[in-house]
Amino acid sequence: MSFIPLDQLRSSPPGSSRTISHQPSTIGSSKRLPSWFKVRATTGPDYLDVKQTMDRLKLHTICEEARCPNRWECWNARTATFLILGDICTRRCHYCSVETGRPQPVDHAEPQRVAEAVLALGLRHAVITSVNRDELADGGAGIFAETIRKTRQLSPACTIEVLIPDFEGNEAALATVCVEKPEILNHNIETVRRLFPSIRPQGKYQRSIDLLNNAKQLGMTTKSGLILGMGETLDEAREVMRDLRVVGCDIITIGQYLQPTRDHLPVARFYDPAEFALLKEEGVTMGFTHVESGPLVRSSYHAEQQVSSS
Repeated sequence: MSFIPLDQLRSSPPGSSRTISHQPSTIGSSKRLPSWFKVRATTGPDYLDVKQTMDRLKLHTICEEARCPNRWECWNARTATFLILGDICTRRCHYCSVETGRPQPVDHAEPQRVAEAVLALGLRHAVITSVNRDELADGGAGIFAETIRKTRQLSPACTIEVLIPDFEGNEAALATVCVEKPEILNHNIETVRRLFPSIRPQGKYQRSIDLLNNAKQLGMTTKSGLILGMGETLDEAREVMRDLRVVGCDIITIGQYLQPTRDHLPVARFYDPAEFALLKEEGVTMGFTHVESGPLVRSSYHAEQQVSSS
């Protein structure tokens, strides 16, 4: 069985199928990944349709920009997470592979192209996220809102999930998104309170909690995600889960951190699948309506299934 880096699979031939693992050279770590990090990279007709549609409409996906290990599974199921507002982020989080720098001007035609892609792919559930755009007065909230509106115009039966940044605590920006009533309002907490200043230096733990609280007060079904393996303890992870439940967060995703390059934060620990299963049980007991927890879980993994549980 051959193991090859993710970047070498970006142009796999049609219909190909290979089992891959994130090698130490791929994730930039001397730690050898456990056996459960093998994924089958199959580029079937649905995968290629998603890829070609995104390319034709000049759209970005977080699936590619964040090097998601589930891309093949999701794209073969005709699901993808749209990345709007460009592919350059104004923040530098030490776990994230999205490029940091000065973004391009806002593309006001992008919402229409996202809507066209949703229609072309026949999506039943669309997940829309963005880079941080801290240089914009509203953090990009207006483009989120326009994308929701355009998508609903072309695909009224499609449910919509938005994964938003913190908008630097701008409550008016949050309200701009919430007034469009996406079925799920997602904002990822990502890590524990103690590690927030070192891992997400331009974010604030309490600001993220407050955003989710405000979204709940505006009538949203709320969701958040937690990444394990960046130096936290299980008790600290549980504290995050409790903090999320205090503000009424409905859905949580919990996954394992994988170091994208040698320039990013090293993996502190690989959690066993049994530990993820335990956190799922505890999350359900805490009152989350849905807990998606496992080593390969990412924020949008099985997102369509979470709509019916919310």
